[in-house]
Amino acid sequence: MSIFNFKNIRVYWLAFVAYWGIVLFGYDAGVAGGVVSQPYFDMQFGAVTKTQIATVSSNVVSVLQAGAFFGALGSAPISAFFGRRWTLVGFTIVFSVGAILTTVAGGSRGIGYIYGGRVVSGVGIGGISAVAPAYVSECSPKDVRGRITGMFQIMVAIGVMISYFINLGVSLHMPNSSNVWRVPFGFQLVLAGLMFLGLFTVKESPRWLASKDRIEEAIANLAYLRREPYDSPSVRHEMAEIEAAITEERQVREGLGIREAFLGKGNLVRFVIAFFIFVLQQWSGQNSVGYYAPQIFSSIGYSGTTNSLLASGIYGIVKVVATTLFVFLMVDSLGRKPSLFISAMGMGTTFFIIGAILKTHPVTTPPPGQAAPPPPPASKAMAAMLYIYVCFYSMGWGPLPWVYVSDIFPTRTRHYGLAVGSGSQWLWNFVVSKETPTIEANLGYKLFMMFATINIGGMAVFSL
Repeated sequence: MSIFNFKNIRVYWLAFVAYWGIVLFGYDAGVAGGVVSQPYFDMQFGAVTKTQIATVSSNVVSVLQAGAFFGALGSAPISAFFGRRWTLVGFTIVFSVGAILTTVAGGSRGIGYIYGGRVVSGVGIGGISAVAPAYVSECSPKDVRGRITGMFQIMVAIGVMISYFINLGVSLHMPNSSNVWRVPFGFQLVLAGLMFLGLFTVKESPRWLASKDRIEEAIANLAYLRREPYDSPSVRHEMAEIEAAITEERQVREGLGIREAFLGKGNLVRFVIAFFIFVLQQWSGQNSVGYYAPQIFSSIGYSGTTNSLLASGIYGIVKVVATTLFVFLMVDSLGRKPSLFISAMGMGTTFFIIGAILKTHPVTTPPPGQAAPPPPPASKAMAAMLYIYVCFYSMGWGPLPWVYVSDIFPTRTRHYGLAVGSGSQWLWNFVVSKETPTIEANLGYKLFMMFATINIGGMAVFSL
């Protein structure tokens, strides 16, 4: 069958465009750690001592999450009023403004431009990451909805992987110029520009249009997405289902107040779970490794910027492959709790092994100016454990907390539950990304022991 006759091709194109924003999310999350690992960057922005380098690194990486926290929380009323597509257009523009600020930093424009640009980009990323999945889900037919929405984690992993290799390329070919930050940060504008243009080739969500009583437009957009005539019985049937779901949602939420939502029978326990499942996810070690991959690989013996960035790139590839395999082959076969338990035990075991090796085989850092030696066997073993670690993360604690939180709430309070989960995720995302450089500098091998203890003592127990 020709791809041009493929019935859901317009849905897949819409999902690709919307989830291109998730590639932006992954790219922006992964790019900063590589940029701040470049010696030329530290020198240009006055980070000389280990303390100064750790402070600048944590600030550049973490302020993105601070902006994303507010972007995610503000996205719901904005998208409810303006629609999904135009909200994504707006947040893409906001993201681009931030990307411009980070790109032009340098010279008389100091580190404040990068901090400010990262906050602004974070607002855009937070909004995009909250609206895009809802937009895709609302436009997808039931028979492919699970497969398409599962692409979220894959697109994040692809974005992170791209950022690692952009940083590696810059390190190899232009390590002693302002390009070490201008190329990686400037490349964000290419990605954002593609998404901006793509959004003008897709239609507004039929469900959002129906919620605003714009029924004729909703039917027209639904018919377009399904590649069916306007008066097709299947389109009319699906439209009737959408209208019925909207009516039911309005009825079940009628009169719902904050007190009932949080303190009603069984609700408080659900909100506690929604909050703490993301506390555990953010402290699993993945974000510390993902955001600061070059620094983490340096800490286990991959000396030199190029060695650490190359190891980070391989880590990115492994994460993409592992996430893809889980989403398409394993997500429905293992079940929620077994996946979370196996994932936590695997992550904790690999981190315990890394900590033990690092304790018994301390890393020797070559003096400044000396060429970085090839990684010793102990370092290669620890890197292998990190690659295995991210496979375990991708099969459970990476994609499943959002699914789990959505499952435990009834329709009447689900929007509150997802809001609490989202707020917890971004809050602790910020805390972890802010504190990781300091913790890594002070704890050494104990950092991995700490994450292992959280994985097994907290996350595995939680999964039972």
